[in-house]
Amino acid sequence: MTSFSVQSFGCRVNQAETFVWVSEFQKRGLRFCRDHAHSDIILVNTCTVTQRADSDVKTFIRKIHRTNPTARLVLTGCFTERAGEELASSPQIWKIIPNADKEELCQKLFPGFEPDFARPVNSFRSRALVKIQDGCDFRCRFCVVPSVRGRSRSSPQEEIIRQVQSYTAQGFREIVLTGVHLCLYGRDLKPRTTLLGLLERLENVSGLEQIRLSSLDPRLLTDDLVGHLTSSSRICPHFHLSLQSGSDPVLHAMGREIRTGAYRQIIEFLRERLPVSAIGADILVGFPGESDEDFARTQEFLSSSSLTYLHVFSYSPRPGTPAADWPQVEDRIKYARASLMRKLSRGKNLWFRQMLLGQKCEGIVIKKDDAGARILTSNYIDVDVPLCPFDEREAVHVRITEVDQDKTCGDVVEDGAPACRFAA
Repeated sequence: MTSFSVQSFGCRVNQAETFVWVSEFQKRGLRFCRDHAHSDIILVNTCTVTQRADSDVKTFIRKIHRTNPTARLVLTGCFTERAGEELASSPQIWKIIPNADKEELCQKLFPGFEPDFARPVNSFRSRALVKIQDGCDFRCRFCVVPSVRGRSRSSPQEEIIRQVQSYTAQGFREIVLTGVHLCLYGRDLKPRTTLLGLLERLENVSGLEQIRLSSLDPRLLTDDLVGHLTSSSRICPHFHLSLQSGSDPVLHAMGREIRTGAYRQIIEFLRERLPVSAIGADILVGFPGESDEDFARTQEFLSSSSLTYLHVFSYSPRPGTPAADWPQVEDRIKYARASLMRKLSRGKNLWFRQMLLGQKCEGIVIKKDDAGARILTSNYIDVDVPLCPFDEREAVHVRITEVDQDKTCGDVVEDGAPACRFAA
């Protein structure tokens, strides 16, 4: 039986796409293998959001050439949109699938092989990822995504509902809704709908315990949506709000029409309504023109905020974007600023986890073996437990008993008492 493995780079949208393909390949008779070194086919979903992402893809291809020279590589994703000809020069590349053909990827690779929906499949994740939207209608001056993924496109609600029902029937208790720009969901559908409308329907799906949202754009968060996010018992108290900079002049130069004051109001409201919620942000340092004063503003803003973690990136010029042609910040300065931001993130996350010592939290068992289990809480904390009577994918309660810089430990609780959500 032909074996295959997968490698996904970049965002959760890529991860959600890969999640579907793993199932579809198996329904067509291929055997899923976690080890690239022993796979006949390797599916690579690429990313190009930064220069580092490009480099990671090329490094992976070279590694496969050394460790598994007979494997056939299938490449798709955003980097192939920009550098397909360059990547195709590798003798191991079997197929390159454009982003526009991702929905028919399996049919393109295996024409004539109809899926057997009765065939059992093995998932490589304990949480189901569901892509509900793709593309972006905004034009931030540093971002290449709109040019490689196109304009915003939403999946029909009925299609999403059926997909989520299928996952809950397979035993998944948490789904992660992904999209390039989740807050644009539904604007292109007829009749027009919203992310809020979709959430209200998903919360009625039987067997679904938790709904987690990937990145949200604070520019499009309506009062109704924020009110629902903070009052629903099904939506995880975990909010990732794209920011990029804590300096208003830099935000303006980026073409991001939000200011730090409005952003602070949103996270303060979330913190007030859900004191135990995880709130994260993307931070891009070294954007062209970012001065020492701008960076100091960002440091001050983030230090005084109630954010609990940061995803930090060093700016790298993306071909075809306006900012790529502007005078650049020196690499040594970018890397020093990124290091300071990551140090700040570690400190804020440690504070957040220490705040939860002794508290009981909702979670999902995402990994289990002889050494114990790993539980991801609804508010985005990885907790190691020594004993767990529940299987992977199941919803549990865990009490946090130990926190240090590197890890969080706890115990599974079965007393039925409510877990913390609205009060720390």
